[in-house]
Amino acid sequence: MQMAVTNILFAASEAYPLVKTGGLGDVAGSLCRALRNLNKDLRLVLPAYPMAMEVVRHKKRLVSFVQDEESVTIWQALLPGTRVTVLLVACDKYFDREGNPYQDDQGEDWPDNAERFGLFCRVIEGIAIDHYGLGWRADVVHCNDWQTGLVPMLLAEQRQRPATVFTIHNLGYQGLFPFTAFQNLKLPAIYWHHERLEYHKQLSFIKGGLVYADRINTVSPTYAQEIQTPKFGCGLEGLLMHRQSRLSGILNGIDTDVWNPGTDKLISHRYNSKTLNRKLNNKLDLQRQLRLPEDPEIPLLGKVGRLVKQKGVDLVIKALPELLKQPMQLVVLGTGDTRFADSLRKLAKQWPEKLAVYIGYSEALAHRIEAGADMFLMPSRYEPCGLNQMYSQRYGTLPIVSAVGGLADTVTDPSMIKDKNEIADGFVIANYSVKGIIEAVNRAIERYHDKPSWRQMQRAAMHKDMTWKDRAHEYLALYEQALKDSRSSADYE
Repeated sequence: MQMAVTNILFAASEAYPLVKTGGLGDVAGSLCRALRNLNKDLRLVLPAYPMAMEVVRHKKRLVSFVQDEESVTIWQALLPGTRVTVLLVACDKYFDREGNPYQDDQGEDWPDNAERFGLFCRVIEGIAIDHYGLGWRADVVHCNDWQTGLVPMLLAEQRQRPATVFTIHNLGYQGLFPFTAFQNLKLPAIYWHHERLEYHKQLSFIKGGLVYADRINTVSPTYAQEIQTPKFGCGLEGLLMHRQSRLSGILNGIDTDVWNPGTDKLISHRYNSKTLNRKLNNKLDLQRQLRLPEDPEIPLLGKVGRLVKQKGVDLVIKALPELLKQPMQLVVLGTGDTRFADSLRKLAKQWPEKLAVYIGYSEALAHRIEAGADMFLMPSRYEPCGLNQMYSQRYGTLPIVSAVGGLADTVTDPSMIKDKNEIADGFVIANYSVKGIIEAVNRAIERYHDKPSWRQMQRAAMHKDMTWKDRAHEYLALYEQALKDSRSSADYE
């Protein structure tokens, strides 16, 4: 019998447009809106960061109380531009801080992150079972990444509890803390065990979700398979293999209202698949803005994202001296490892007419790169889903990607085409190495100069269904399965 899911508590540490540091923020904002549009009573809960409190609409205080010896207030508001109800957990000691939700202005993790998100998890538990008298109980609590990882474990102790779903957005971030953090959180000693929260003598927040959630999912089908292997499992592959019957992958969608070249207010010239010639004007504007020679014919590559090893930035830096010998340009936007940033700045000084580097983040520039570039370079070592390759396809900017995770699930290389009615929509790096990146870029540039074929690929990319609508239905099916699992058994595998 199918279970009816009506009340959904969606727990996350960030959600666009309130606060965003990466893909989780985009997914939380977009998926919540898609689920709300299916007429579900959904509440999005996240910490009351100062930037979030400034952005929300129709804010009102619901309740104040003491949790773990700290004063807490829950505020209710609306996610801007949506009907999504937001619950903001205010605790001045832990969340009234400017800047990044997880790090200080030096890029160092906040030293009390375990206590901050431990309290957040306990409040989520209390909201889910209506411990604070808000007159609402969750059927399903959807937790996301390590910051909410303790929630499934906390709820497992409740007799009449909601079902729990735990989504892995990036297994590389696990919420690991010393034993003293476990003690400070006053967690029962029984949980200090390698089959529960202990991981190599550390407290692992993410294991709370992986061990105790009714259903585990991640953000692409391929990544769900990859994380069960030593190469991608980050030391947790054994646990994930043990729970594989409860593990699945649902590909992310993108917000096609925000990322739409036909309506995008952040780009100079709007266009669609029928007016692709207008895209060229965005290219010329981008070249002008970044002081590159204005050349409509030269292939222009874009790269937006964190400057970290996961994203293959080290290999790109090694490939650039060879790539930049030929007629091409590259625009890079991102923040991350200072070594990579310094190397890119140095190369930009050597090749000022071919390489433009912007260290920092600019939402407007990110949109202009997607609209102005011909290709998008994304050679990640691993990529749970990836959103930029889908943004790129939406903008007719063909992605050049490695064959991992969501990149493998979303990009079709010309060499993969077996049906004459199928059309490629990007390029896949066959051999993950400096040489492989160079070879893939060269293949893309060669195809770029075949204008009829290039236009065909652009249109195929732009016509792909990347909306959240179908994905939201997949999540509802997952919630219903989790509810069925939670009611059929009190045991955890």
